[in-house]
Amino acid sequence: MKDAETVTFGGSGLDRAAAIRRDVPALAAYAQDPASRCIVVWRGKILVAGDDARGVVRLPMDHPMLAQTSGPQIFLGFEGGALFARDLSGWEPDADVPQVSGFTDQSEQHHPTCTQGERFAEPRAMLMQLTPRDAEVAATARALFAWHESHGFCARCGAASEPVMAGWQRTCPACGTHHFPRTDPVVIMLITRGNSCLLGRSPGWPEAMYSCLAGFIEPGETVEAAVRRETFEETGIRVDAVRYLASQPWPFPASLMIGCHGVAEPGEITIDPDEIEAARWISREDLARAFAGEDPTLFPARKGSIAHFLLRGWLADRLD
Repeated sequence: MKDAETVTFGGSGLDRAAAIRRDVPALAAYAQDPASRCIVVWRGKILVAGDDARGVVRLPMDHPMLAQTSGPQIFLGFEGGALFARDLSGWEPDADVPQVSGFTDQSEQHHPTCTQGERFAEPRAMLMQLTPRDAEVAATARALFAWHESHGFCARCGAASEPVMAGWQRTCPACGTHHFPRTDPVVIMLITRGNSCLLGRSPGWPEAMYSCLAGFIEPGETVEAAVRRETFEETGIRVDAVRYLASQPWPFPASLMIGCHGVAEPGEITIDPDEIEAARWISREDLARAFAGEDPTLFPARKGSIAHFLLRGWLADRLD
């Protein structure tokens, strides 16, 4: 697919320098280097600055906020100097944190050590405001800290595991098992039939929001088989040819969205209400009107998501 790697979180060529992760003396030296920087995560949110265009804040390694962090210091790679990430989730803001019931958490939190308007914000709320580099480092840090939070014990023997390899691995001191960050593969599919595409909506989504169908790949299943199975399970539509288009890391908490195009066979929609709330065929013309904001009954997938990227590509005839 043309421009396949321009999707948000799609990668920026960050030098991840994986060989450095096991070099403890080198990592210690980089942590003291004045050229090194650190990004900070608070309960899944990223410290950012700016308004219309957000930038992920890189703090100097001696910034007072970092003294309040806990857990592993994750080495992300090099961008000039070394780049690390720390977690501040133990910090309690003075103001009450709102209980979010909507689709995306729009609230922001200010830390007292930051005096230039920096605040913690949800990455999903600023998909189109981040540069490719900022999106990549934010996604990486968020996913890794979420993994550490949920994988503190060995899945083999139950003992507490320890972070190693600069935060990219956990090792069990009791049985020696190594654990690595988890990524869940998910297929997300642009299903077409002639001049129309198949979109669905899940319960709890904003009013009139429709998006591409999606689902987790099961053990022993190919990407193509998962596209066909998920489409049939959710809508009763059979799919013939399937091809890969693009992918998107989705660190909420740890998915890799594998975007595909599938060609539907003849048949009527029969939804599984346990899977989705509704599904419908949308013509190119109707989808174009929806993207232009001219159809209040159809709100396509939000900008920055791979679903929006695939649908825009289809409208522009850029799937090849």
